[in-house]
Amino acid sequence: MPAVSASTSGALKSLRPGLRLQSTDIEAAAMWGVAAFTGALYLVQPFDWIRKTFFEKSEEK
Repeated sequence: MPAVSASTSGALKSLRPGLRLQSTDIEAAAMWGVAAFTGALYLVQPFDWIRKTFFEKSEEK
C-alpha cells in the first residue's frame, strides 16, 4: 500500500481528475461567500449599532 502524502487525502485521489476540487472551485465559493455577506449587510444595515458599539465611548456612572 503506497503512502499518501499529507497534502492529498485518499478520498480525493480516488476521484477522477475532472471531479476533484480545483482552485477555481474554491475561488468561486469564496466569491459567493463575499457576495452573500455583502447582500446580508445591505439588507440589515446595522451601521448605527456598529458605530454605537465599537466607536463611541459610553459614559460610566
